[in-house]
Amino acid sequence: MSGQDRAFVPVRIAVLTVSDTRTEETDTSGRTLVERLQAAGHLLAERRIVPDDIYRIRAVVAAWIADPEVDAVITTGGTGVTGRDGTPEAVAPLLDKTLEGFGELFRAVSLQEIGTAALQSRCLAGVANGTWVFCLPGSSGACRTAWDRILREQLDARTRPCNFVELMPRLRER
Repeated sequence: MSGQDRAFVPVRIAVLTVSDTRTEETDTSGRTLVERLQAAGHLLAERRIVPDDIYRIRAVVAAWIADPEVDAVITTGGTGVTGRDGTPEAVAPLLDKTLEGFGELFRAVSLQEIGTAALQSRCLAGVANGTWVFCLPGSSGACRTAWDRILREQLDARTRPCNFVELMPRLRER
């Protein structure tokens, strides 16, 4: 639902791809997120790729949470249940509050697209230091689903009855 009486507010979003194998050229998930956020009118604050290592993930996300030039962080990758998947474990300790409904909603939407395989996603969302953080699965399809079905509206200040942008203290100050 969109409110035409509200102005669009560009959000500065950092994108982190968590992968042991992807490079800038092969990172289709990160590229998908960047293309979609920019097409929506938002600003790319930074884009990085780090290996599936809890401490390296945590270091990058923590730095972005502390950076006043970053309003939101989206990670892609490391949310599964195999091997080195550890993005939720890396990010959860950084969050002041978690948004349990995000994972539930993502899995419900994904169920329509990929069936019961949606159960294997441990995606996560929350807020830390006024910065919203979203941890998405590593497939470009999952990134499209999360952006198109959830984040596009919630990162748009015109969405009613509420959205994440109106809860971002740094954007209220602008």
